[in-house]
Amino acid sequence: MRIKHLLFILFAFAAFSVSAQTKKKKPHAAAIVTATATTTATSSNLPRPKLVVGIVVDQMRWDYLYRYYDRYQSNGFKRLLNEGFSCENTQVDYIPTFTGPGHSCIYTGSVPALHGIAGNDFTIQATGKSMYCTEDTTVQTVGSDSKAGQMSPRNLLVTTVTDELKLATNFRSKVIGIALKDRGGILPAGHTANAAYWFDDKTGNWITSTYYMKELPQWVKDFNDQKLAENYLKLDWNSLYPINTYVQSSPDSNKYEGKFKGMTAPTLPVKTSGMYKGNLGLIRSTPYGNTLTLDLAIAAINAEELGHHDVTDFLAMSLSSPDYIGHQFGINAVEIEDTYLRLDREMANFLIYLDAKVGKGNYTVFLTADHGAAHNTAFLNDHNIPAGVWDEGVTLKDLNKYLENKYNEKRVVLNLGNYQVNLNYAAIKQDKLDEEAIKLDCIDFLKKLPYVAFAVDMNKAQTASIPALLRDRIVNGYNVKNSGVIQIILDPAWFTGHGSGDSGPTGTTHGTWNPYDNHIPLVFMGWGIQHGSSTRETHMTDIAPTVAALLHIQAPNGSIGQPISEVLKK
Repeated sequence: MRIKHLLFILFAFAAFSVSAQTKKKKPHAAAIVTATATTTATSSNLPRPKLVVGIVVDQMRWDYLYRYYDRYQSNGFKRLLNEGFSCENTQVDYIPTFTGPGHSCIYTGSVPALHGIAGNDFTIQATGKSMYCTEDTTVQTVGSDSKAGQMSPRNLLVTTVTDELKLATNFRSKVIGIALKDRGGILPAGHTANAAYWFDDKTGNWITSTYYMKELPQWVKDFNDQKLAENYLKLDWNSLYPINTYVQSSPDSNKYEGKFKGMTAPTLPVKTSGMYKGNLGLIRSTPYGNTLTLDLAIAAINAEELGHHDVTDFLAMSLSSPDYIGHQFGINAVEIEDTYLRLDREMANFLIYLDAKVGKGNYTVFLTADHGAAHNTAFLNDHNIPAGVWDEGVTLKDLNKYLENKYNEKRVVLNLGNYQVNLNYAAIKQDKLDEEAIKLDCIDFLKKLPYVAFAVDMNKAQTASIPALLRDRIVNGYNVKNSGVIQIILDPAWFTGHGSGDSGPTGTTHGTWNPYDNHIPLVFMGWGIQHGSSTRETHMTDIAPTVAALLHIQAPNGSIGQPISEVLKK
């Protein structure tokens, strides 16, 4: 029977009921019609997955998908590649390539010029004060008496795809962010999240802030009571396989890697059981940090019933430990290979869990990274590849001395953070100095340094004599309120910020425009996703619009990306 015929009969029945003026109570016709309309709408719901899981592996280079491919099992990274769609040429749209901007870009489809997260830390140009990307002193820690919870997404100036999902479902969707790093959980979850949780080194607990809630949910309290961080560290870090089978890595004992405090060499096994007392944050620098994060993710899905509501839910998870391990050991270490072999196993178990809990084909997962990482510079030099470490502090001192001789002001430049010149505007204003002249002098000084490829006035980047790709990334990364006025581009394989051992620099870092930092993995799998791959150039800014298109919701309000049409089933 057609709907309009049914409605006609119902209205006729209602009219008959009123005219008969029967004393017996009957349901009102309007209520019947409303119920019928509701049932009809429910039966034709817009198709969407029950759950979206976003996974950001912090510091995962694109080539890690393939460097250890032969050792991966079938249900982890290989399953993502063999069942999902891999965007093989995904590029970061801006510089500098750090964790805060990366997580922001993935979930907003935007760039620092618009979303405001110009670095993990950045200088507020109006005041000269340093700001941590998720710092918020107006909120308090929930779950600990430390200050590690004084965080929120308020510095993020645009919406995330998770925000847009909440808006599209009238806030009925549940959104939860999880990461060891506060910024890795907070920024992806957005402004309207039900919760974001991060790790507190002081207590070993997962905590949040009063931005989200006044008290931890009972399930988080129960999870913390298990003392899992301590229990994992008691296990020590042993290699998953015999050391001699790690043929994709340098010998375990070498000069390029950083040692744990108290150890004589940077080698496995690491006796974490004797090292963690008073330092539960040690878990960040072991593969157990990934394990602990995935444990909380599963606990959140179970307790919050994610994927079991009438609308789509979203879990935004970042695995932070690969970044800590990479910074300490570099990308050619046995420790990195072991980390990814272990993560492959855990990814397999997590996907199997989602199959059972949410239902295979009922969820969508995407995996990507916030940035990559470079080879250790000493390692490259020893293999006859040009590379070097920029001593930012020495350059800052020498630059200020040069400017002092000309302007009689001791501190014209505040810092060179994020590979940018941040000027001391208070001193410039007080002494009535010429900012344009100072910028020209800074550029002239920097360009004479042998390892500086370009020093670019941010306001003139579009006309600078540099490759177009660099121009675009400089413009996209320049936030007028939170970025320095000159962008420093070093020679390839030159960078700052990694440790130094007895035989030279150890570990590695990231932050530049080069492919090792800029080329990230991007794999989608599950509901609504085609199987395949593409080497067409795609961008980090395309991730959020693609998820928005999948969900039939509006893209975030600062998004400049485009949906990757090949990914989505027609």
